[in-house]
Amino acid sequence: MSTDQLISTAAAEAASGTTGTVVDKASAGQGERQYHIGIAPGEVGSVALLPGDPFRVPLIAEFLTEVTDIAHQREHRTMTGMYRGKLITATSTGMGCPSTAIAVEELARVGVTSFIRVGSSAAVQPGVEPGDLLVSEGTLRNDGTSAAYVHPGYPAVPDIAIANDLVLTARAVAERTGISAYTGINASDDAFYAETPEWIAQLNRMGVLNIEMESSALYVVARLRGLRAGMICACSSNLVAGASLYDEKNSSLKDGWMRSIEAALETAIRLDL
Repeated sequence: MSTDQLISTAAAEAASGTTGTVVDKASAGQGERQYHIGIAPGEVGSVALLPGDPFRVPLIAEFLTEVTDIAHQREHRTMTGMYRGKLITATSTGMGCPSTAIAVEELARVGVTSFIRVGSSAAVQPGVEPGDLLVSEGTLRNDGTSAAYVHPGYPAVPDIAIANDLVLTARAVAERTGISAYTGINASDDAFYAETPEWIAQLNRMGVLNIEMESSALYVVARLRGLRAGMICACSSNLVAGASLYDEKNSSLKDGWMRSIEAALETAIRLDL
């Protein structure tokens, strides 16, 4: 059979609703060790904390006991451990929505039902300081991955109970540690270095609190798959005030990460995720 004939056959099968030999990715890999994250059913708990950076997974493990290093494939590193009697999973998503969607899809296939992203994010409103905590109420979808899943008008929003509890825990952590906690709408961008001054100013005028690169896919995939998700980030920089903690010698950003992890863990316990 020629290439043209193969293409025609596949197109005809797709148009007629038959599957033939076309792979259905929605069902592929169910009940098996997952191809990208390297995890099998039974190796994780029901709730996962999701940092972007694989080297931040061990920071989560510092809060846990009975820690097990489960897998590290590509950008996805997974460790588990106990926190106040609950099994916690920590899996890195890598940078951006494509790898985040893969992590959430595959973690759901092995038993995770709730997700809390703990990451870094740049503020675009004045007054927010590096190291402050940022809780997401919803995401402006400026990414391509979520558009592949749903209509452009479909909202990217967290689970309301998770978001509300993250606000409470973030405020408690902030009061104890002398920082501030904020809540608002964030944006998810695809291209880090394409964020022009004009785009940052536009987000600022719209009242967007902060920018990151993962929550749009996290929220959309979670909603479509009947899962729960939320996000709490540490402010890494303020793009309208020229303030940044990207300097590795500055410990304030790590402190912010640790505070966001603590808040996420407390929410996981209080809601029994």
